[in-house]
Amino acid sequence: MADNEERTPRVVVGVDGSDPSRAALDWAAAEAARRGAPILAVHALGMPLIVPVTAGPARFEPTEEIADQATDVLTRVTERVRDLQPAVTVETETALDEAPLALLRHVRPQDLLVVGSRGLGSVASVFVGSVSIRVAAQAPCPVAVVPSRWRHRTSLDRIVVGVDGSDNSRRALRLAVDLADEGGGELVVVNSWEVPYPYDPVAMTAMGYEPQERLFDRKSEELVDEMLNEVADGFSRERVTVVRTQDSPVNALLWAAEDADAVVVGSRGRGSVRGLLLGSVSQGLLHRADIPVVILPHRAEDG
Repeated sequence: MADNEERTPRVVVGVDGSDPSRAALDWAAAEAARRGAPILAVHALGMPLIVPVTAGPARFEPTEEIADQATDVLTRVTERVRDLQPAVTVETETALDEAPLALLRHVRPQDLLVVGSRGLGSVASVFVGSVSIRVAAQAPCPVAVVPSRWRHRTSLDRIVVGVDGSDNSRRALRLAVDLADEGGGELVVVNSWEVPYPYDPVAMTAMGYEPQERLFDRKSEELVDEMLNEVADGFSRERVTVVRTQDSPVNALLWAAEDADAVVVGSRGRGSVRGLLLGSVSQGLLHRADIPVVILPHRAEDG
């Protein structure tokens, strides 16, 4: 989806002049400074398609008024980044495509894609082409979604990550470790489980079976220890907090992330139905989190 030319990894951010996109820009600028990476700010115009009889589809060219508005948006973006992070290099791009397609065209596996969210409160939002939902399902790189409810804090002092023993969550843990290292922050590793019911715990224990709560707790402890030893071996354990709880993954992550700066999760979404499907945990966090959610899509490569 992006060009094949070798280049430095960068932070790509979608901008449109709205409050949510300004929040995303502020977070992206801080992250670019931590990484020592340039920013590419993409403003998508979403011009209508022309489908001629004798040629391939093309986009209407913007009017002079639309082009001037785009220039104004990107000028303010450049000024904002220079005010916040003077050392960060800023590049800008105006695209004729819709925002999801324009952003996906400009990212590669080593990049970070940052978008704002206007809130995803309705179930219908999953099916109407939300920018954050679509890019988080289809991007080849990690995607940070900055919610409109975000309190405009750009530090990375506390990073929360959900793990379940899968390869996807191992990659998410690796990404969370990198983010915590960037900000010199704390890492909170969350593993949760839900005991299958119905069963009679008293009767099962009387028959000599180990209570399922105790079994799940022991398995959770073993799983988290194994993952930390494999993925975060070089990360100081003094900066790691482990949360193991009997709860749904979304509730457990939201509870652990109450005072955090970002929450990281892998997605098992398959990018089908025009790329609008994400895993249930990713969707739950996008709908309910008040802090940036960093999603590692299933098609994002390690790097």
